[in-house]
Amino acid sequence: MPRSMRALVAAEVGEPADVLRLETRPVPTPQAGQALIRVKATPVHASDLHVLRGRYGFAPEFPAVGGHMECVGRIEALGPDTGRVKTGERVVVAAVPAVPGPQVAGTWQEFLVADTRRLLPVPDRLSDSSACQLAVNPLTALLLVTRELDVQPGEWLLQTAAGSTVGRLVIQLSRHLGVRTINVVRRRDAVEEITMLGGDQVVCTEDEDLLQRVAELAGPAGVRKAIDCVAGPVGAQVSQALAPGGQVVVYGALSTHRQTDPAALTIPLQARSLIYETKAVRGFWLNRWFGTASPEDALQALARVRGLVADEVLSIPQGRPFPLERFAEAVSLAETPAHGTKPLFVFDDGRDEDDGREAASSA
Repeated sequence: MPRSMRALVAAEVGEPADVLRLETRPVPTPQAGQALIRVKATPVHASDLHVLRGRYGFAPEFPAVGGHMECVGRIEALGPDTGRVKTGERVVVAAVPAVPGPQVAGTWQEFLVADTRRLLPVPDRLSDSSACQLAVNPLTALLLVTRELDVQPGEWLLQTAAGSTVGRLVIQLSRHLGVRTINVVRRRDAVEEITMLGGDQVVCTEDEDLLQRVAELAGPAGVRKAIDCVAGPVGAQVSQALAPGGQVVVYGALSTHRQTDPAALTIPLQARSLIYETKAVRGFWLNRWFGTASPEDALQALARVRGLVADEVLSIPQGRPFPLERFAEAVSLAETPAHGTKPLFVFDDGRDEDDGREAASSA
């Protein structure tokens, strides 16, 4: 095993392309209950970039290795008291920390240490590209539909940003569970695509009134459950569109994507609607869920996601591989509008050559 490794490190808060540097660091040593993971692939999420900009829900202590969410790799070595897993096993690392803060172990490096209770074995039939994306978007979709809102077969689920990665997974999962979806998109040219994907109804805010269309589609019973990833005025309209007693879970704020003024990060809700119609608006943040869920519950949910992806109920688009040296291109792609491809940092350890060829073919 090498004594040093490459890592993509941010020296300070700032624009990722400006503050990230490729460094050589010592390979960490696993302690009790930990495994040393040789990383094979790890995605570049927009949230990773917001962490480096200092506008996410937590801030690491700088200098910090980038990436904080998920990766796939093989167990290289084990510390004491780690009987559940074994060396050489291929695993997904749900790297979201139990308590966000300076101890975050970044995933944009060749090796990292992780709590063995947060490791999920993955079969070889799942590509590195799919495996390294299990623990964020598909898990978010599953938790929103099932645990957060407990949407039952035949019920309506209203969602914004239906064309996003999570939005598409929500549509696939809802079809599997017998849930009917009303899907909000911004552009008319996205309607046909969402319909072909399996969305039951689509509302296009470019030329349709959201409140009016939801009322027409849902009928007298209305819609009582919704998820929102836009916030701002659109998030407020989703709340207004719900039937009395309805609830909306907000898990993103795409309308404020580049906004740095905290005062602008709002949802202008109508107090009258909340009070007299007893509607509820609450947030969901995957990091906090991981921090409050027991390791057993977290692995159980992640194992369900693994099964849904392996059974092709949920489809994760192949990512585009980048070596760490091309981080500027990867960071740019991660925030390119409608890019449709998740950039992945990939590492060649001389094993799993078939996976490597598959990842390269998707570039």
